[in-house]
Amino acid sequence: MYSQRDPSLRKSGTANIFIKNLDKSIDHKALHDTFTAFGNILSCKISTDGFGQSKGYGFVQFDSEESAQNAIDKLNGMLINDKQVYVGHFLRKQERETTSSKTKFNNVYVKNLSESTTDEDLKTIFGEYGEITSAVVMRDADGKSKCFGFVNFENADDAAKAVEALNGKKFEEKEWYVGKAQKKSEREHELKSRFEQTVKEAADKLKGMNLYVKNLDDSIDDEKLKELFSEYGKIISCKVMRDPSGVSKGSGFVAFSTPEEASRALAEMNHKLVVSKPLYVALAQKQEERRARLQAQFSQMRPLAIPSVAPRMPMYPSGAPGLGQQFLYGQAPPAIIPQAGFGYQQQLVPGMRPGGPPVPNFFVPMVQQGQRPGGRRGAGPFQQAQQPVSCIYMYTSLHFICLCLCFG
Repeated sequence: MYSQRDPSLRKSGTANIFIKNLDKSIDHKALHDTFTAFGNILSCKISTDGFGQSKGYGFVQFDSEESAQNAIDKLNGMLINDKQVYVGHFLRKQERETTSSKTKFNNVYVKNLSESTTDEDLKTIFGEYGEITSAVVMRDADGKSKCFGFVNFENADDAAKAVEALNGKKFEEKEWYVGKAQKKSEREHELKSRFEQTVKEAADKLKGMNLYVKNLDDSIDDEKLKELFSEYGKIISCKVMRDPSGVSKGSGFVAFSTPEEASRALAEMNHKLVVSKPLYVALAQKQEERRARLQAQFSQMRPLAIPSVAPRMPMYPSGAPGLGQQFLYGQAPPAIIPQAGFGYQQQLVPGMRPGGPPVPNFFVPMVQQGQRPGGRRGAGPFQQAQQPVSCIYMYTSLHFICLCLCFG
C-alpha cells in the first residue's frame, strides 16, 4: 500500500476516488502504476480479505481535485485486464445513504391496498401525477390480491410527486404506504440501518441506568427479578433472557429510571446470594464496548516476552572444576580446591582412605577421534574440540603408570 505520511491529508477525503470491478490479479503497485499518470498520489490501496486476496475494489487519493476528476473522466468504463472498471468519487457511508435516498426513481411501490383494488384503480389514482407505463396489483396463484402493487412512471419527477402526495393517504379506510420500489438487498439494508439506529438510541437513552445480571437461578422469572431489584428504585423494564424453547439463559437486564438508582442496586446486589447462587451485576454495555474492554484486559494479562540469552562460554562456580568443564592447552590448574568439610562430600576412589588427602587435580585435554593434538595448522585453541576427563579416571591411570616405572 502506498500512503502519504501526513494523515491530515489522507483523512480529509478530498480528491479521493473509488475503483471497483478490478481483476483479482491487480495489487497495490499495479493500481498505483495505472493512476500515477494523472497526478501525484497521496495514498493507494486495494481492499483485501483475511487471506490477503483482493476483494475487487480499491481507493486512490490524489493531491488535487483536478487529478482525481481527470482520472475519472479517462478511466471510468475502461477495460483493465479485460474487465470494465467503475471509477468515481469516493463517498463515506453517511454520504452514500443520503445520496441513495435522493436518487431518482421511476418505479413506485404501494402496499396496504384493499382487496378490491384493481390495476385500473391504481392507474386512475396515480395517473393524476404523470404518464404511467404500467400499474399492477400483485396476486397469488388463486388470483387473490396480496394487497400491494407497483406503478411505473415515465418521468422520475412525476414518480416523486406521486410518492409525496399519496404516501399515508387513506383509500377505503386503508392507509397506503407509497414509496420507491426497492430491490431485496436495498430493503434489507434499510431495515438493518433502522434497527441499528433504534437500538443505538435506546442504548444511549438508558446509558448508566441499565444493569446486566447473570448467574440467575432457573426459577427466577421476570416478576421475581423485578422484586429483587424493586427496593432500589423505579424499574422501567425487567427481562430474563430465554432460549427459543423458553428455558432461562441465566441472565437478564434491569433498567432503572435514574443512574443513581442503578448504581445503588449495582453496589448492593453484586455477589449477593439468591437461591444459593451469587449474582453478577454490572452496567449493560454494547457489544463493541464489551469486546474492546475484554481485549484490553487480555493484552494486560499476557506476559511480556523475555528473550533468552545463552552465554557463549559455560559459566562455572569458583573452585575445583566439575565433570563436563572444558580446559585449554596451557591452562594452569585452579588455585583453590574445595576441601572435605561442612557442606562438602568428598568422593572416594579405589585405593583412597576416607578422610585422606584430597585427590590431586590432573587434567589432560582430549581431542576428537582422528585429529592430531595440535589440530590443523593455524587453528586457535577455541577451534579444537575438547572433552573433559574426570579426576577419578586420571588418578587411576597415573597411579598405574608410576607402578610400571618403579617395578619395571
